[in-house]
Amino acid sequence: MQHVSAVNAQRQGTGSRSRMGAWFAAIAIALAVGAANMAGWQYLNPPIEAPAVTGPIHGLAYNAYGRWDSPIEQRYPSEADIDADMALLATYTDRIRSYTSSEFPMLPELAQRHGLKLTAGVWLDERLGNNQKEITAVIDAARSGAVERVIAGNETILHGIFTVSELKDYLRALRSELRVPVSTAEPWHVWMRNPSLVEAVDYITVHLLPYWEGVPADEGGVNYAMQRLEEMRKRFPNKHIVIGEIGWPSQGDRFDGASTSPAAQAVFLRQFLSRVENTSLDYFLMEAIDQPWKIDNEGRVGAYWGMLGADRTEKFSFNGDLFADPNWHDKAVLACLLAFGPLVWFCLAFSRMRLVSRVAFAVIAQGVASFVVWLVALPLDYYLRPVDWAALVVLVPSLAVMAAILLSHAFEFAELFWKGNLRRGFEPLPAADPTHQPFVSIHLACCNEPPEMVITIIESLRNLDYANFEVLVIDNNTRDEALWKPVEAHMAGLGDNFRFFHLPKWPGFKAGALNFALSQTDPRAEVIGVVDADYVVEPDWLSGYVGHFADPSVGVVQAPQAHREWGRQLFRRMMNWEYDGFFRIGMHHRNERDAIIQHGTMTLVRAESLQQHGRWSEWCICEDSELGLRLMKEGMRTVYIDRVMGRGLTPDDFAAFRKQRKRWAQGAMQIMKGHWRDLVRPGRLTRGQRYHFIAGWLPWIGDALHLVFAFAAMFYTIGIMAAPQWFSLPIALFMVPLAVFVVAKVLIGPLLYMRRVPCSKGEILGAALSGMGLSHAIATGVFTGLAQKTGVFEITRKGSKATASGSLGAIREEAMLLVGLVACIVGMALTRLPDHFESLLWMGVLGLLAAPYLAALLCQALSLLPERPEEAPAKAEPLPANVVRFGPSLRRPLVPVGLPSLAPAARSAQTR
Repeated sequence: MQHVSAVNAQRQGTGSRSRMGAWFAAIAIALAVGAANMAGWQYLNPPIEAPAVTGPIHGLAYNAYGRWDSPIEQRYPSEADIDADMALLATYTDRIRSYTSSEFPMLPELAQRHGLKLTAGVWLDERLGNNQKEITAVIDAARSGAVERVIAGNETILHGIFTVSELKDYLRALRSELRVPVSTAEPWHVWMRNPSLVEAVDYITVHLLPYWEGVPADEGGVNYAMQRLEEMRKRFPNKHIVIGEIGWPSQGDRFDGASTSPAAQAVFLRQFLSRVENTSLDYFLMEAIDQPWKIDNEGRVGAYWGMLGADRTEKFSFNGDLFADPNWHDKAVLACLLAFGPLVWFCLAFSRMRLVSRVAFAVIAQGVASFVVWLVALPLDYYLRPVDWAALVVLVPSLAVMAAILLSHAFEFAELFWKGNLRRGFEPLPAADPTHQPFVSIHLACCNEPPEMVITIIESLRNLDYANFEVLVIDNNTRDEALWKPVEAHMAGLGDNFRFFHLPKWPGFKAGALNFALSQTDPRAEVIGVVDADYVVEPDWLSGYVGHFADPSVGVVQAPQAHREWGRQLFRRMMNWEYDGFFRIGMHHRNERDAIIQHGTMTLVRAESLQQHGRWSEWCICEDSELGLRLMKEGMRTVYIDRVMGRGLTPDDFAAFRKQRKRWAQGAMQIMKGHWRDLVRPGRLTRGQRYHFIAGWLPWIGDALHLVFAFAAMFYTIGIMAAPQWFSLPIALFMVPLAVFVVAKVLIGPLLYMRRVPCSKGEILGAALSGMGLSHAIATGVFTGLAQKTGVFEITRKGSKATASGSLGAIREEAMLLVGLVACIVGMALTRLPDHFESLLWMGVLGLLAAPYLAALLCQALSLLPERPEEAPAKAEPLPANVVRFGPSLRRPLVPVGLPSLAPAARSAQTR
């Protein structure tokens, strides 16, 4: 007893040390990745040099409107709001410039109260009555002694509101009434082209805004402005010149070579203020406070000229370091905190995984967390309008789905890219007692299938090296006797264990036929096997697999799908490798947590479980996957053996391929709706099973979102071209996620294919192209499955010997979407400047959205290519050393789990 106690204590101590080690490793990984995250943020936001500013600002252009105020919608700030502004601005300057006098008649007195000298604006436009109100208001204010100068008209010549002669009339009238200097404000080139206008003013008010001339802020923007000022001085040496506006926007679209950012604004203003600090230059910075209402008439950039935000806080510091993202440190810390807990949990939960796998996932997950923080914070830098908020309603859930898809891909990559992570694997297992073979009832449902194909399958079942089985062929809803009569005649002489049933009109599609087969099954049956009507099975399928049913908890034993007769046609090769990726990658990933997809061919099901738990579901067009999930809910285990035990035919062409995938997507949504309670809450399914079923559907939901994005992007592009005042180019929030998502998928998918699927790089590209071409079919399947309670089972055309149709009818929707997106790209190219960066970026996004629809057209074209001539059979060669044989009558070599047969004999069989 003492010895036993000592052993138990030793084991407990070892387990405790192991748990402590796992905790230490998990925390260390999370901290190391967090430190790398901080370093990455810092690397992307290096300090930006700009001179410090210590002196006061000479003057600020001022508009009184707050975040939700707008003169267009006649929402005005209160007198208390303006008084608070005056108190705030007095800490920066002793001069302000206004733009209107009648809207804020209290402004002169409030400015005077806070020691601010006012250059009063008079807003002039086509409204003659309003012009008179403005003139009367400024005259009253000037007579009170609260106005230093007057500026009548703001860029009225530039915008064609008045001719020079008309504006001069207004100026003369004002000068005759006022005892303070009067001017008007125009850009430098308007003054240079209209020298007669100088004669009508007491001083010149010039606007120097290099942004609107496409001059980059970091490439001499201040020098350019000062050069233009010097030209003005030389041209008009006898007139005092006031810079009425000089500044840089902190956000908005690029204008030619001029880009906007908080850093660009800070650098420009600090450079300018430092340069004029010890001079007598008379200027007003453009402007004191952001004006969100200007988006409606100046575009997005109009809102962001303020030194202060609309919330009246500083956008940048006038001394110290500047950064491209002033808040990068807070965002980096938030991203670390967001990821730390989940990373520690993951590294603990998957401590069995290799260190490199855990670190790889942690790095990707931390990157996703940083990306999410950046995206979520991005709208806070903008003044969003209703159209922007409407886009966010669609975008934010989409971002969440994209993040979840990226993380699920990262998990799959981390677990499968490096060997040694998988623990749950199965090999073929014969019956423990060779003298007692469980009775197996094999069911083959067919509908409108070529009889020679079905007979080929039946013959392969005759060759099974298994004695205790029956075969039931159920032909349902086939009207043409030429299709089912030959099968019936062929089976008539095969013995009592081969039975044929013809159901002229039968409900429930394939599930209905299989349920009928259950009613005719021999009562001795312990196992139900299902094969598709195009499959040729290996002789040792049953003898190699039935042994797993000795474990009473096993409900399903599944072999992978595989294909034959695809080698001589290019698109069929593409389809074959696209299918193969799931069974070499996805099924292994799911099998690790007993969450495989049961597919309705090469599957063996415990007969008792199938009968007790509801048989095949006729309400679902993916009855096989639904059954697998239902048996998992009943606590039954599944076994996936990655050995090819039968080969079927690929779809005849791309039209059949996309129809099949649409049915799968529609059926998946039916399953999700039917079992959602068990998928979202703990209980009947394990955590791993719930994860895999939800994560497995996310990429298809991503395809549905892609379709939504495509329509939204076309609508938005039309808006940009037709109503730019309402639809400015989307901010990075609308552009970046799609690009990142596509790039991540392009990287992760091929890397896993190269590691797990034995095909060439060209075949990987072909598989990727065929998968991309299915995007629209999947999207429509998702929406159909979500919207409809029932679906129609459409048979996938295989082995028909018919030539693939060259019509675009099968892909007309993809073609129309492609035409629409290409038209948007062309429209953008014709209506936007060629070097406009945001336009080019948006056209790139439209191109990414168009890629799946172009892929569909390419797939359709490739499926029309003829087959290559059949080659002579390859000379038999010795089997590779790594081939593992099983069973006395193996016809084809078996290879280790996870690898398909590479033997020459297998290759020739694939192309027969």
